[in-house]
Order: sequence, then C-alpha cells, then structure tokens
Amino acid sequence: MAKDLNRRTFLEFLGKGTLGVVMIPSVVYACNENTETVRRFRLKPIEPTEIDDLVLADGFVYEILIKWGDKISDKDYFGFNNDFTQFLEGEDSDTALLWVNHEYVDSRFVGKLKDNEKRTPAQIEQEMYNVGGSFIKIRRTKGKWEFVENDPANKRITGLTRIPFNWDQEIAGRSFGMGTLANCSGGLTPWGNILTCEENYDGFYGETDYSEGTPVHLDGYHEWDKHFPENKPEHYGWVVEIDPLTGDAQKHIALGRCCHECAKVYELKDKRLVVYTGDDGSNRCLYKFIGSKPGSLKEGTLYVANLSIGEWVSVVWEDHKILQEKFKDQTEVLIRLREAAPLIGGSLLDRPEDIEIDPLTGSVLVAATSNATIDNYYGQIMKFDEIDGYDGLKFKHDTFLAGGSENGFACPDNMTFDPKGNLWFTCDVSGGAMGMEPYTEFKNNGLFVVLREGENAGVPLQIASAPTDAEFTGPCFSPDGKTLFLSVQHPGEYSESIDNLSSHWPEGGDNIPKPSVVTITGKALDAIMAGKV
Repeated sequence: MAKDLNRRTFLEFLGKGTLGVVMIPSVVYACNENTETVRRFRLKPIEPTEIDDLVLADGFVYEILIKWGDKISDKDYFGFNNDFTQFLEGEDSDTALLWVNHEYVDSRFVGKLKDNEKRTPAQIEQEMYNVGGSFIKIRRTKGKWEFVENDPANKRITGLTRIPFNWDQEIAGRSFGMGTLANCSGGLTPWGNILTCEENYDGFYGETDYSEGTPVHLDGYHEWDKHFPENKPEHYGWVVEIDPLTGDAQKHIALGRCCHECAKVYELKDKRLVVYTGDDGSNRCLYKFIGSKPGSLKEGTLYVANLSIGEWVSVVWEDHKILQEKFKDQTEVLIRLREAAPLIGGSLLDRPEDIEIDPLTGSVLVAATSNATIDNYYGQIMKFDEIDGYDGLKFKHDTFLAGGSENGFACPDNMTFDPKGNLWFTCDVSGGAMGMEPYTEFKNNGLFVVLREGENAGVPLQIASAPTDAEFTGPCFSPDGKTLFLSVQHPGEYSESIDNLSSHWPEGGDNIPKPSVVTITGKALDAIMAGKV
C-alpha cells in the first residue's frame, strides 16, 4: 500500500469506509462479461521511459483512432492538440459519438511556419479553426472501435463559431463570443450535452489588467488580438455547453470566468445541478455552482472553497461589502472572478485541475497538479467530503494521494473512474521541465491506475508512457470498460524547429508529430474489468 494513503483513506477508496457507498447514476458498476471466461492476469506496471512512442504495460495494446488533420467530412478535418474526450452512446451498443476538445495550436505545425515567420490574418483564421472541438461518429466492429468518416453526425465547433452568452447582460459589448478556445477538460450534462472548458484563454486575445485602477490590455502570446481586436478577452474563459445533435452552443456566465479545467456535474434528486470546477493556475481557487432551479446552469449561486474553515463561500456581489467596493455588479464579479474570489476568503490552491466524484464513496477528488511558487513540484490528488450533501456548504478535505518518488508520479492532471470504480489518472510535467530536476526520475509523462482490488490495491501503477514532449489527456471509457479512449497531446512540442523535431509520433520516419486520440484495449484491461488482477 502506498505510504501516503493512510488506512482510513485507503479503506474509503476501496468502498469500505464510514462514508458508505454512493451510487453515481452515470457510472456502470458491473460489466456484462462472464468473469469465468477471463483468466486472472498479473498486472505488471512499466518503468519510466524516454522512448518516443506510446509505451504500454504487458497486456495492453493501442491503435490510432483519429489524428490531427484527418478528414471527418467533405468540409471539415480533426483539429489540433486534442484533450478532453466524452463517449456518448449511439443508437445501439456498437455505435457512439465521441466528443474531443482541441485546446491550442503550435503555429509551426498548423501553419508550417519557420521560426519567427510572421503570420497573416488567413493563417490566424486557420489557427482559429484548429481549436474548439470535434464530434466524430465511431463504430465497433469485432470488438474494435473505429472512426466513421463522412458520417452526418461528424461536426466541428471552432474558434470561428458564433456562440451566445447565457446571460441577461452583454459581455464586453456583445451578446456572443466569436468561437471557443483553450478547450481543456470538460463535463457532461444530465441531458447529454457537452460542457467544454476554456482554460488558458489569455494566450489568444490577451487579458484586461485592472491592477493600476485603469483597465490595460495585455497581449496574448498567440497574438490573435492583433489581428481580430473586436474579439475581447472577456468573451473567453467560460464553460461552454454544446448540443451534440445540432451543434448549438452557449457560454455559461453564472459559472464564472477563469482558467476552467473541467466542469464536473452532479444532479440532485430534485434535478438541480451542482457543478465543480477548478481554476488551473498556481495559487488559484476551487469553485462549486449550486443551481436554484431544476436543470439550470444560469439560475443559482457560485461558491468558492475556503479550506481554512471548511466552507463554500458565496461569490455574490450583494453578500460582501468588499465586492461592492471593488466591482459595480454581479456581472463584473463573474467576469473578474480571479480577482474577486480571494477577496472573500477563497483558498489559493496548487493548480486545481480535473475533478471527479468517487462512484463508491462519494468523495470529490481534485487533481492539484503542482505549485512551483511554494516548492510543491509534484502535486497531489485532494479529497473533499461534503458534510451535508453536494448542495451543502461545509466540507472536510485531505490529501488522497501525493505525488513524488514514493508513489512514482508527479503532477497529476486528468482523472476518470472505470466501470469497476478504479481510478485512472494522467500526469502533466511540462515539456520544458521534463527530464530535468526535480523530474528526472519520472521521464516522459504517464498514465496510472489505482486499483480497488487485488494485491496492488491502492498503489499507483504506471500503465503507459507518452511520446516525447507529450502528455496524456482526456481518459474516457466505453460503458463496458473494455476500451479506454485517450488523447495524446502536443508530441514534439519542444522541438528546436520544424526541421529539427524531437518527436515523429505517430507516423514515424521524418514525419511531423501529430496529436491523436488512441484506443487502448487488451487482455489486461479485460482482466481489470472482470476483477481478475
């Protein structure tokens, strides 16, 4: 058992603690597989590696499902730097729709640009097209999921898609935003719509700085604002809802504006929604929205976590004198959430990223990736237990799993639970720091599993290693648990130039690297689903 898991936390993770068993409706708890037909498998984790490939533990295999640039229809192709994935069941058990985020671009690859080459407005529009997300139809044949090209369900949402704000006031002079971007992780509504989260939005159209009293525009490093200044920074940094059938979208202002990593939704018995979201930045906050009307992501209250007192504090203009002094109304509070939340006691955390609810214990797990400003280089997975239910305002928190040498991982990022309740998570050591101190021992970024059963229960096991400079993102299981969908993002990102590449994955040879979504299957995964490890 990992040393950082104390006995109470360990037992709770196994579903044997004092919290009891909490059934989350969207999670399958038993597979249809006849477990007698699956032999017991001895799962052996891999050692860290620097190989420029997707390296897997014995018993797992991967195949490319789709990669950047692949045509999905006569007019559209798959975007760049795929991230969050969401499996949406189709008309039968062998068809499905897969949503995939596209977070950001690398101009050298997308525009085939030489270093320091100036981009034209047309090239910027090409970059705008390559972010957002893709809906792709997939079909299972002989147990293998494959992408269906030219299916009518295939569609793109991009940085050029006009998306209205779900709010009664205009945001920075508009009732809509031009496109969605910085799409990191996300979530799913009870009615089957996608929630995609705009994370590092300030890199595209910059940000407005109020620190000197007078608003000052700070340029984005992608410099889109220099070409399209009508698209204001305040139009981005939101949680975006998208209908998979129509492609209709809206930006939810009530959830606040920050570097949203994800939007984990829990539906209460009365159909009101609770949404957890983290602001992915060092010394940033954790938030919870509690709806006041069934099914609404507009009517309700946004709260920020105060860990020192174990309470959720309302981020409401009328509730705090300091907010009334600093901001003119609730809309401005929500737009400038990163400034407002610490003023009312929001705790500053270590890059709160992905959030999942343990399907067996009900604990809320938060990946706090790292915080170099306080010498926390390895990060942790935090555990929050709501005292009075998910719509309550008091909680207890603890470290569930700490990064570092003893547990064999650093910088936890995206998480998911498989249908058996095992925890899977990816790591995000920055490409600029990978292979350097204090991360030398971890080598390339990895995918880990924490099993609930067997001799290795509770111990993080490395299952996969990513190609050079890449990170794994968006892990997502098919309902039967036999296929893991996984994004491989930004391979070769730290190449010296387009002519001197650090990675050639997935096509090899002299080819440029291409972000891709893979499927992972195999007898090891079958054994995990059958409880035979």
